[in-house]
Amino acid sequence: MTTSSRPDIVDVSVVIAAYNEESVIGACLDALLSEGVAAENIIVSANACRDRTVEVAQQRGVTTIDRAEPGKAAALNAADAVATTFPRIYLDADIRVPRGSVSSLVGLLESGALAAVPRRRLATAGSPVLVKAYSAINERLPVFRTGLFGRGMIAVSQSGRARFAQFPAMVADDLFLDSQFTPAERAEATDVVVTVEAPRTTRALLNRLVRVRRGNAEMREAATAGELNVAVRRSDRWSWLRDVVLPNPWLVFAAVPYVALTALAGALARRTRPSADAWGRDETTRTTNARESGARS
Repeated sequence: MTTSSRPDIVDVSVVIAAYNEESVIGACLDALLSEGVAAENIIVSANACRDRTVEVAQQRGVTTIDRAEPGKAAALNAADAVATTFPRIYLDADIRVPRGSVSSLVGLLESGALAAVPRRRLATAGSPVLVKAYSAINERLPVFRTGLFGRGMIAVSQSGRARFAQFPAMVADDLFLDSQFTPAERAEATDVVVTVEAPRTTRALLNRLVRVRRGNAEMREAATAGELNVAVRRSDRWSWLRDVVLPNPWLVFAAVPYVALTALAGALARRTRPSADAWGRDETTRTTNARESGARS
């Protein structure tokens, strides 16, 4: 792509915590650069990587932090410490930002929102039938229209980022960000869709659900104990029925594996506690990223 075809430079900082992301980080960074984000304002915080993540990032000319210590929260804090501009976008390394997404999110922040996210779509083409059934319910839950999580891309204004000093040493960083803002302070870019890859195996989905529930439970307990000064949203256990299946009775068969997997994940999550060093990601979606991870609707 020639320089003349690139959009105007967008004055944002993008924070990417990365752990062994060699297979996806290049495409992620290329998409950001094509959106007009300055290379020096893209901060890849790589920690405990055993692959070519750092090398791939450095080849793109972005700001790269090579940390020996593991832990996503620590990686986010290290990147925040060197970021200099606002708004601030927190991006997962396996997301290719859709065309126009950065400017759309910045526009929402300039209009008064403190945090903004794109819409999301779950890609299930390479997933087994149980994962597809679970996803059919999950992607229709209203919480994913009002919350900041589950998209891999969150933009925060300068005043929004001033709400907290650092990310806590917990795994649920997106739930932590969501807890900083009221519904009126959040916004969703209806014209931008990011594609989130669903797990490629049922086991991988179950593992992901267990990690999410452990992390969310840990954060809620910390907030209840006064260790975190945030109001973490409660889990709505019956939303799948009230908001998804009853209005769409044809999804009743998908609800059976959804309920079974949810219940099993909840039981497994209660057995052990999460580690602040755990990344909690799905390796099955890291083997290939052939499908586009976002498109304008």
